[in-house]
Amino acid sequence: MKKISIQTIREKKNKQPITCLTSYSKTIAEIVDKYCDIILVGDSVGMVLYGMKNTKKVTLNTMIAHAKSVRLGAKRSLVVVDMPFKTYNSKRVAYKNAKKIIKMTKCDAVKLEGGSNISGIVRYLVNKGINVMGHVGLLPQYVSSYKIRGKSINQKKNILSDAVALSNSGAFAIVIECVVESLAKKITHMVSVPTIGIGASKHCDGQILVIDDMIGLSDFRPRFVRQYSKVKKVIEDSVRSYSRDVKQKRFPSFHNVYRY
Repeated sequence: MKKISIQTIREKKNKQPITCLTSYSKTIAEIVDKYCDIILVGDSVGMVLYGMKNTKKVTLNTMIAHAKSVRLGAKRSLVVVDMPFKTYNSKRVAYKNAKKIIKMTKCDAVKLEGGSNISGIVRYLVNKGINVMGHVGLLPQYVSSYKIRGKSINQKKNILSDAVALSNSGAFAIVIECVVESLAKKITHMVSVPTIGIGASKHCDGQILVIDDMIGLSDFRPRFVRQYSKVKKVIEDSVRSYSRDVKQKRFPSFHNVYRY
């Protein structure tokens, strides 16, 4: 089983769709690893697993802990870790934290949100040997509500400029989140690196979703999510059956106890 590299991802541009999902644990990563090119250890973990209202309070240590777990389960996929809010405010701070993430987790790259405003930081990290994925459009670390981006001329211009700046700074791929279809298509055609869409149309070079949304474990139902299963119902049905069996003394049964 050959490990997917940064170069492998770059070479998929305009050739083969790139598949990506989030993971926060070894058990989920082991499954995702079989089918996806990229696993993102997203700071969405704050909302998905810890009940936070947004991603702003997710810490570096939290990301490292989950990335370590994911890395144990991911043998093939490229593993990317989100850098939390305010952990890359300057070149030196960004490098210190990115280096810590890579060293402690053995993951392959980090992801930063922003565009022209962080292009210098991205270039600095890349020159220091850190692989960086960019993120433009809707930036969860900087917004309080999820609204489509790129409707106005100014928004389109700024987001396009941000994507080009990240590409020119050495980012190996760029996530485009919640932008109008025409803008996602234009960005994908203009930048030289692969684009990964989330609510940004099939014109991107790849797609990513939060796995809990995709499998129906969360109650988050934005337009851009396709629910492929209803895991929450499966879990509830299982818990209900377990509870009933315990109350009726049908569990543990003969096969669930030890005898000598």
